[in-house]
Amino acid sequence: MRNAATLIVGPSWVGDMVMAQSVFNFLKRRDPDRDLDVLAPEWSLPIVARMPEIRQGIASETAHGEIGLAKRRRIAAELGQRGYDRAIVLPRSFKAALIPWLAGIPVRTGFRGETRFLLINDVRAFDRVVLDQTVKRFVALGLEAGETLPEVLPDPALDISTQNQANVLRKLGLDAERPVIAMMPGAEYGPAKCWPHEYFAELAGRLDAAGYAVWVLGSAKDGAAGDAIAGASKAVNLCGKTSLEDVIDVLAACEQAVSNDSGLMHIAAAVGIHVHGIYGSSSPKFTPPLTKSRDIHEMGLECSPCFERECPLGHLKCLKDLRPEQVFDKIVAKGR
Repeated sequence: MRNAATLIVGPSWVGDMVMAQSVFNFLKRRDPDRDLDVLAPEWSLPIVARMPEIRQGIASETAHGEIGLAKRRRIAAELGQRGYDRAIVLPRSFKAALIPWLAGIPVRTGFRGETRFLLINDVRAFDRVVLDQTVKRFVALGLEAGETLPEVLPDPALDISTQNQANVLRKLGLDAERPVIAMMPGAEYGPAKCWPHEYFAELAGRLDAAGYAVWVLGSAKDGAAGDAIAGASKAVNLCGKTSLEDVIDVLAACEQAVSNDSGLMHIAAAVGIHVHGIYGSSSPKFTPPLTKSRDIHEMGLECSPCFERECPLGHLKCLKDLRPEQVFDKIVAKGR
């Protein structure tokens, strides 16, 4: 006799996928014998594979924003044979709810939104005041109807592969003889989330003089930022040279991380290193790094958080007024 199983439709952003582990952990603690599978974009499956709560990650195969009805019908037909008795749809879009409905999963839980009345039959009210953080919104969908959020939510904790870590460090010619500070200068959302590259570079120079090594991590899109930081310091630019799976293990070899509010910041938190989160247009009240080992760096200006991709006032003071020496002092204090 096979275990009862839940299909969870996962989010489309790196940081959100990491934060979603909190609801996976919550569900597994509540019902250890229930199998949990995650339907998610293919790029995110390496993250899902590092979550011990999840039996299987399943590629959704559709691009961001793509309807892809034929693809969704085919995937639904396959999933309909697996005997799921419940689906939890974390995104609030119409498209995200299609596959569980097409698969005939009897209970389909999700928030009210985008005219999903037929697709979602266990509809939950979306209260922005109570659910004031992304992680709370995810965990709320794992509760029974009418149940209140627990006071303490589980933090994400990704598995580390020490074997892959050793292989990647050797391949990239890296060593951790000195304590390593990771820097993540990118943010997919937009420039209003990005601390100036020259500030990262100045910080890297200060850290080198203080006895730290600096590794710059990011996607190929962040290559120019990595080049700018490495060109003005002794930092090693790894942008575009690591897979998402590798990044998890590389970050776990670091002592601390300095990051914009980005997906890699949340990965750093989930591998257990100390995180310095830099916030400009976004807010640590909404998407904080989910770890107790953290320092939040923000200016708290009257105009922030604006949640815009680019500074609507044109001055970006929320980031430019946050000086490298402020972050440096926190890093050194934590490393003592």
